[in-house]
Amino acid sequence: MVTCRQLFSVLSLLFFYSTVGAAAEKAEPPLVKSHHERSRKCFECHKDNQDPAFKAIVKDSCIACHPQGWYKGKLDAVMNEPATPQVNSGVKASGQGPGMNVTMYYDKSRFGPEPGKMILIPAGEFIRGTDNRMPDEGPQHRMNTQAYYIDQYEVTNLQYQKYLQATGNKAPQHFVNGAPPPGKVDHPVVYVSWFDAKRYCEWAGKRLPSDIEWEKAARGTDGRTFPWGEEFDINKVNSPVRWANLGVEGDTTPVGAFSGGVSPYGLYDVSGNVWEWTSATYAPYPGNTRKSENYSVNYRVLKGGSWWDCSFYQCGISAPLYNRSFFHPKTMNNSFGFRCAKDAP
Repeated sequence: MVTCRQLFSVLSLLFFYSTVGAAAEKAEPPLVKSHHERSRKCFECHKDNQDPAFKAIVKDSCIACHPQGWYKGKLDAVMNEPATPQVNSGVKASGQGPGMNVTMYYDKSRFGPEPGKMILIPAGEFIRGTDNRMPDEGPQHRMNTQAYYIDQYEVTNLQYQKYLQATGNKAPQHFVNGAPPPGKVDHPVVYVSWFDAKRYCEWAGKRLPSDIEWEKAARGTDGRTFPWGEEFDINKVNSPVRWANLGVEGDTTPVGAFSGGVSPYGLYDVSGNVWEWTSATYAPYPGNTRKSENYSVNYRVLKGGSWWDCSFYQCGISAPLYNRSFFHPKTMNNSFGFRCAKDAP
């Protein structure tokens, strides 16, 4: 059985080759190289049983960009390669990368297990969406909100552990014996569904933010593209572009690790690190007349982008604050997390 993640890895490689062209095959820039490596990991899961369905997907994907003569025999050779030992290097070896104010992994929490600090977002107008990119991100328009509170940081593994201990709910799949992975107490909790996120916020006396509340808190009132302004900066955000530039495998980072990436209202990691669940269902913006079969109450909106490469969805760079994604609320993976909100008195 071919999983979505396996298909994602293979087709992501296809997307990048179709984007960078034939020259990329010779030069193999960091982004292409990283997709090669991910695809090989995918192959390693199937090389023992020679899954024909998986091989068919790979073949169709590869020959779309490579000539048939190139493909012949390559798949069997790659699938029978011995597994490549994974060696940490660069930022993972040093423990800290450019722009980070803390190391990647540590054992003593900077924040503790209690529900996180909140920021008051004042009532008023802000600019939502954009006219310059994806069809579902526009048209740009102005919205008003009442005052509300929102978490300054994404909910961490340690904070989520306290909730699990109090409720007896099931731990995310990356936890070990009910505890966060070593060194990741302050990394954002992942492998949580929309329902998991909603239950945690309610347990903490809060709720999930709407996508409108999320975007205002992240973007401020001047319609900026990134928390710090208009120019993308890999040293202010945990993004796939950053990891590709460093030449190492990506991962979540501790919440609040990028002081240069703080939003106008003081929120951290609203660009990158993990996608964040919101309470919103996926629907067109006011004034958007473009039809889409995907608009549905069955999907929930996520905001903020992540450390993981979303090229399969042709989303471009995921760090802009007007970007949004949509998934079934039961979806769980290693790049989805959340923060909570609360009504102001």
